[in-house]
Amino acid sequence: MNAKIIWLTGLSGAGKTTISNALYRKIKSKKFKVKQIDGDNFRKKRSNKNSFSRKNIIKNNISIISYVKKIKNKYDFILVSVISPILKTRVFAKRTFKKKYYEVYVYCGLKTLIKRDTKGLYKKAKEKIIRNLIGFNSEIKYEKSKYKKIFINTKNLNLNKSVKKIYDNVEL
Repeated sequence: MNAKIIWLTGLSGAGKTTISNALYRKIKSKKFKVKQIDGDNFRKKRSNKNSFSRKNIIKNNISIISYVKKIKNKYDFILVSVISPILKTRVFAKRTFKKKYYEVYVYCGLKTLIKRDTKGLYKKAKEKIIRNLIGFNSEIKYEKSKYKKIFINTKNLNLNKSVKKIYDNVEL
């Protein structure tokens, strides 16, 4: 086996984990071996869990890529859901996994993200409890990929249509 890597990227609250969970269930139902890696959970297991500096974001994303490299032969699919705002880390993942890499940009406008606020992060950022929420009050901006990717706008596409769009665009 040599897993296909489905890398879901986008701002906090856009729907990466929700889509990853639904995609996991769909792929698993087809009897494929699937692994999920969630950026929040991965970060909690690492020593840089509370630092969102550019250096630590890159370090965390490179750690995820290294981990995926180690386990990719055990699975048919590996689903990675992580903000990964720095373009060079996604380019590195793309170069590392080549044709097995599928980038999914999960997008949602800031007004909708603030309204959803599934983790309460935008509220904390407004109250200045969080001072570095990417896409809201952080010096780190989300850098868009300039190459082909799967684009999901969760304001316009419901969960089932989002999963179908990804599923239909990944070579099974």
